[in-house]
Amino acid sequence: MPSCNHRDQIQAVTPGADGCEECLATGDSWVHLRLCLTCGHVGCCDSSKNKHATKHFQAMGHPIVKSFEPGENWRWCYLDQTYV
Repeated sequence: MPSCNHRDQIQAVTPGADGCEECLATGDSWVHLRLCLTCGHVGCCDSSKNKHATKHFQAMGHPIVKSFEPGENWRWCYLDQTYV
């Protein structure tokens, strides 16, 4: 099983919004939310049409997100393609 080598980039963050930041700005909708653990950006998941969490990773290089859904407590590393 792959391991994550980017845990040192996890920070204590404050979410930037209560929903997907870009979707809120454009009035669009999302399916689920992801919280960037480097900067606090909130983006929509890959099941959402805009995939803003992945786009944030691609633009900023921040590797680890966690689910921003109630009752979910998992983290994902984009670079290592594994749960953290």
